[in-house]
Amino acid sequence: MSQPFYFEPMLENPMALDRLDLRFRWGSYGIHVLRCHLTSFPAGTIIDFHHHSEFEIHYIPSGKGKVILDGVTYPLQEGMLYVTAPGVSHRQEADEQEKMDELCLHVDFVKLDEAGDAENGATGWGEAWELQEADACIRQLSELPHVPAFDRQEAMKCFLVAYEAWRDNPLGQYTLIKQSIIQMLLRTIGAYKADRHGPNLPARDMKSYRYRLAVQFIEDNFRRPLTLEGVAERLQISSRQLQRIFKEQANISFSEYLEQVRLKHVCTELLQTSLTLEKIAEKNGFASSNYLHYVFKKAHGVTPNRYRDRMHG
Repeated sequence: MSQPFYFEPMLENPMALDRLDLRFRWGSYGIHVLRCHLTSFPAGTIIDFHHHSEFEIHYIPSGKGKVILDGVTYPLQEGMLYVTAPGVSHRQEADEQEKMDELCLHVDFVKLDEAGDAENGATGWGEAWELQEADACIRQLSELPHVPAFDRQEAMKCFLVAYEAWRDNPLGQYTLIKQSIIQMLLRTIGAYKADRHGPNLPARDMKSYRYRLAVQFIEDNFRRPLTLEGVAERLQISSRQLQRIFKEQANISFSEYLEQVRLKHVCTELLQTSLTLEKIAEKNGFASSNYLHYVFKKAHGVTPNRYRDRMHG
């Protein structure tokens, strides 16, 4: 018993995605999808030599035939794909006895200006990673050999994902189709490259990262009892490591930093409220008003009440 055709849902409207004017940005490139469809060549069909100014990727989900690339004839069978780069002439033929189905992705890449994103700081939110991946993908796509390969990473299945997003119109339809197109490109490259070929993602400076996490945790929880050991446990490092991080990143100890944060908020409340010193001490993590009186005078050279009077005066 023959297996059902995986792409059978697309037979209802095989050119549906072609009717969408799909344009989106990926990294520093604009991607214009010219064609994204399922077609079928009856037995014996010949598509004579032609070429395009853009990339065209051909996937064979069923049937067999052959393609001529750079003057060399290659057999085609179910599960194969091949890429024609701009200007590459090719001739396609279906088998004389059997039809050949083809999924076609025809895309144009336009290099965009990156200055606007750089000025807006977009790279701080991961844009730099996307820029690297898009650049690497399009460069490697242009370097692929003009020979068929087996679709080892199942790039052609992304056609059905995109089609079903069009058909079902779910929330995020555009994003699903965009991601499907990008996956087709990445998986197509993967069909030719078995080794690692992507750019390495940038690694964090872990000391700076942990320092920022600790600082944020202190800002969020300074009113509660906090200890070096407790915050270190939250970060899953030792208290000695955390103390060393504060010395290296802020040139003060953990307890000194915590005290500075609390005193900053105490100053605000002395100026903007009429709360007693006892209440202010309680609200800002100090054990008593006497201790707050001591550390405040040590830090500012005046008592809390004198500070409030002077600033109000």
